[in-house]
Amino acid sequence: MRVGVFDSGAGGLSVVKSLLEHKLFDEIIYYGDTARVPYGTKDKNTIVRYSLEALEFFNNFDIDLLITACNTVSAHALQEMREASSYEIVGVIEPGIRALKNKLPQKDTSILITGTRATIASKRYQLELAALGYHNLTAIQTGLFVPLVEEGIFDGPLLHEALKYYFKEIPLPSAVILGCTHFPLISDAIKGYFEQKPLMIHSGEAIVEHLAEQCGITGSNGENHLRIFASDNVEGLRRTAKGWLGDV
Repeated sequence: MRVGVFDSGAGGLSVVKSLLEHKLFDEIIYYGDTARVPYGTKDKNTIVRYSLEALEFFNNFDIDLLITACNTVSAHALQEMREASSYEIVGVIEPGIRALKNKLPQKDTSILITGTRATIASKRYQLELAALGYHNLTAIQTGLFVPLVEEGIFDGPLLHEALKYYFKEIPLPSAVILGCTHFPLISDAIKGYFEQKPLMIHSGEAIVEHLAEQCGITGSNGENHLRIFASDNVEGLRRTAKGWLGDV
């Protein structure tokens, strides 16, 4: 089975890592729109246009399923992509919400939602969690994390200043939703910022659970092969992938 994974840049590799670890597919086709990252600062019409253009790229491959490993795309363009596609497309917001529901059933617990400006402004996480009965929600845009991750900064003074800037007045959360696929790469730093370590919810493991529960995809006997493409500097993205994915 061949799957496509689409992200605005390198962040979706955090989803790819989980897919590889669980050996879910024979082949993964990854496409990062590195020429136009980040999507989280763009308006909805631009996000939709970029996302539909990404679909045209995947027309070059006979894929069985596409994962939009980008919360911004999942929040603003998933429906338009599904209407334009002949294969199933899975976003990352619904799996993330399901993962939190499974791991944190207490409805009065404190939940911090982080994401890009576009994802937070869409209120997708806030509205869907509220509909499930969660009412102690704090949602903040943490867009500075994206360029830091793209630059390979996963720790150190720059990141810690950004953490302080965003979180210094945030009540201690019981759980943090990493509402951008770049953020799992700095999850240790985010978790370590808080005195009492919160539960971290990220799209990689959430999508694996979703594919098993909703699509019946639990594993493959194939080669687990990964092919990486980008709209700009593909060799740079491949070097990043080698560093992030390690021996997976």
